[in-house]
Amino acid sequence: MSRAGQITDASPLGRPLKLSFSGRTAPNRFLKGAMSERLASWSQDDISARGIPSDELVQAYTVWGQGQIGLILTGNVMIDPEQLETEGNLIIPRDSPFSGERFEQYRRLAAGATANGSLILAQVSHPGRQTPYHLQPHPISASDVQLSGEVLGNTYGVPRAATEEDIQGVIDGFVHAAEFLDRAGYDGIQLHAAHGYLLSQFLSETTNFRKDKYGGSLTNRMRIILEIREAIAKRVRPEFSIGIKVNSVEFQPNGFQPEEACKLCQTLEKYEFDFVELSGGTYENWKMNEEAKRESTKKREAFFLDFAQMIVSSLTKTKSYLTGGFRSAEGMVKGLELLDGIGLARPLCQEPFLCRDILSRNVPGALAPLINQYDFGLAAAAACIQIRQIGNNYTPIDLSNQDGADAVSAAVAQWAERKQKDRSEAAIHPPIIAG
Repeated sequence: MSRAGQITDASPLGRPLKLSFSGRTAPNRFLKGAMSERLASWSQDDISARGIPSDELVQAYTVWGQGQIGLILTGNVMIDPEQLETEGNLIIPRDSPFSGERFEQYRRLAAGATANGSLILAQVSHPGRQTPYHLQPHPISASDVQLSGEVLGNTYGVPRAATEEDIQGVIDGFVHAAEFLDRAGYDGIQLHAAHGYLLSQFLSETTNFRKDKYGGSLTNRMRIILEIREAIAKRVRPEFSIGIKVNSVEFQPNGFQPEEACKLCQTLEKYEFDFVELSGGTYENWKMNEEAKRESTKKREAFFLDFAQMIVSSLTKTKSYLTGGFRSAEGMVKGLELLDGIGLARPLCQEPFLCRDILSRNVPGALAPLINQYDFGLAAAAACIQIRQIGNNYTPIDLSNQDGADAVSAAVAQWAERKQKDRSEAAIHPPIIAG
């Protein structure tokens, strides 16, 4: 068993962070990054039965809420039950009422996560062209640019360019989700405009060839995001926080670049976004794995920190988080020289109390997993298994132990094979490995 870093003064990570526009205060500088947990309800035939938080998810967020995480983000909440990132996604459909089973389970999730003082925000998203073919062969996108080949075990259909009516439907979906979350006790919402999902497809010139008011200039390409922001403000309390996740860079010709990200973030501040969480890459060019291999990345830990420096230096009120690669307390403290907060995702699946242990100086950093961290599909699936263990009150399987790493690798392979043959809820949920 090995850990990153050495014991250090982590007190800067324990400082509260006040969000300028909502007035909310996160009790410390940690952010739990959103992950696709794949543990919500699923039915192939009954669309209305999809996307309800399971008791396991409620329990997992209750446990994270005990771990002194300043700001907790839920997984990838979808707004359209027929256009999903994957089966088992959380969903808030446009017609979902502010009562009933779905609403109550979302309310319970928020109550558990916030019971010890953490803020809880839901990351809300539309996958656009990154909807798997077997779920929707012709999803909407900014333009009709197909995601070719196989990515994360899926193939993708030819999208159709969204009409203005479609775009209004997307805006309405995000707005309804925000009001739903506000009423269910959430502290805010994060718009997912990174990693190649629909809002990112509008931002990027590799996927947006529109000739109308939603295409062309950066001003036009960001229009849908700003319209969502303005519409949400009319339906939620003033203290409801609105954040966003954006790419700092896409790593492909004509892709979204740091210069544009900088201009975007300056505009987001004018529109009173409380925070931006920076990341990078798309399904088409997933560079976090390659970025992790670079020696300069290993020294500073965080992916995309070079790009973040260009972007966040112009922000004065909107707070900045960076997720991806942070593992040691000393690396996180160093990151605060530039950033307002530090995002952690997979390490909190292995150790849900990692933030608490770092703040109390019990550990120097995260455990070092022995599975291949450069295999994003494997690492993400392993995290899903650990989340389900947390939701069943098991100790997450130790990936820093070779036996644990081997057991999870075998379980992931069996899960992938099972999903190819069976699309039932039992098959698509992560396997249970008793802890």
